[in-house]
Amino acid sequence: MWEQIVEQTLTAFSLYMLLICLLGVTLGILWGAMPGLSTTMAMTLLIGLSAGMSQNVAIMFMLGVYTGSVFGGAISAVLINIPGTPDAVPTMMEGHPLAKRGEGGLALGTAIAASFLGNWVGILLLISFIPVLLAIALLFRSWEMFLLSIWGIAICGTMSSGERPLKGWISGWIGLLVSFVGLDSIHGVPRYTFGYWPLEDGIGYIPILIGLFGLTEILRVLPQKAPYGIPAEVGRVIPPISMLWKYARTSVRSGLIGTVIGAIPGAGANVASFLSYDIARRRAKPEERKKWGKGSYEAIVSAEVANNANVGGSMLPTLALGIPGNAAAAAILAALELKNVVVGPTIQTENPGLIYFIYIALIIANFLMYAMAIALVKPCVKLFSLPRTLLMPLIIPICVIGAFAVTLNYLDVYVMLIAGIVGFILRKYGFPLAPMVLAVILGDLADENLRRALIVFEGKSLSYILFDHWIGTILIVVVLYTFYDGIFRHSKRM
Repeated sequence: MWEQIVEQTLTAFSLYMLLICLLGVTLGILWGAMPGLSTTMAMTLLIGLSAGMSQNVAIMFMLGVYTGSVFGGAISAVLINIPGTPDAVPTMMEGHPLAKRGEGGLALGTAIAASFLGNWVGILLLISFIPVLLAIALLFRSWEMFLLSIWGIAICGTMSSGERPLKGWISGWIGLLVSFVGLDSIHGVPRYTFGYWPLEDGIGYIPILIGLFGLTEILRVLPQKAPYGIPAEVGRVIPPISMLWKYARTSVRSGLIGTVIGAIPGAGANVASFLSYDIARRRAKPEERKKWGKGSYEAIVSAEVANNANVGGSMLPTLALGIPGNAAAAAILAALELKNVVVGPTIQTENPGLIYFIYIALIIANFLMYAMAIALVKPCVKLFSLPRTLLMPLIIPICVIGAFAVTLNYLDVYVMLIAGIVGFILRKYGFPLAPMVLAVILGDLADENLRRALIVFEGKSLSYILFDHWIGTILIVVVLYTFYDGIFRHSKRM
């Protein structure tokens, strides 16, 4: 074993491999920073580029892209209030108010440090606790995945303490209805298509994301007589050690959440970041909780640690079972299959030393991500500190291209435009937009797993559902408590 570790370490630390990883990380960060261009899209489009590479080079490049793009979404989220990736929405909610106060550099620096730490948590747990985490993930079947999705949507109602929970839940249910458009995944029956066949493919979440957070922000800012600006002075970027130590407990908890959620196939980084954000807000000290929604560094730490720890977590079922933890991990799986690598329980037997190379590649990618992210902060702040009236019109074609590039379908552009107008109206009346995006993302997962669970439960007794699926029973209690807690806290404020 030790001979394999030394051999793979020497291979990974060769100059050529380091340059390949640096290229992947840089492309990932820049891609993730572009509004709406998700990690999944980056990974999918770059599989073709990796096809001409050797096995180890392809792995190093793809893991670099994966690591860089997960953080990259925080850049546009903080500086222009448009998340580059769906899991950067909580970072946007807290980081942009800080950027408007002239603390954009420190907000991004905190996100970078949190991402670095989150990756470490995910990597260490990936190496140390594969059997335990896989056992937990394998307990989540259709019924549990449905309830996990509903919990994520329910949490959105309490995302912002300044919003009524009911408005958050209404926003989530609207997103859920949008996700139902298209062919039913079980029986293939058209739903809400109104006879318009292009809608049978459903409505993708990327155009919705771009419209709600991209176009809505443009429509909100441009009419203002004195649009807000982001101060060009970056100030301090690297956060003080005392701040990071202050949020050490939050970091550890968020890292565990991100890794475990990543190990559950289909859950994804967006679930991890939203869930970690909400739990951290609930457990924050009263004086710290007052800052949430107005610019909280602890909130940024909770979200960024979780979505980056999700990288390591998503590799658990991918490597050990051949079941990708999320869509980005599926791209890694596809890249490995192109090299005739069969992942699963026999990966170490059939490909001796490969799993150690992957561990080391993740560690190298994490260090390079931290270095490149720090180097790119000041140029990004300078770029996004341009006057809003100049910057926002420049973002419009990026939004159009981002929506069109997903499926090369003009319908997605129209969906983006409609979502932007709807988002502008909803935001004007105080409805939060984050729950809608999360519901659109989780809707397919919730719908398909509920239908599959109902088929499994047909003819079964209530005791079978409650006791044989005890994790589902726990989740039912948690979902009900989430609704009760949101209503109870709102009634206390009235």
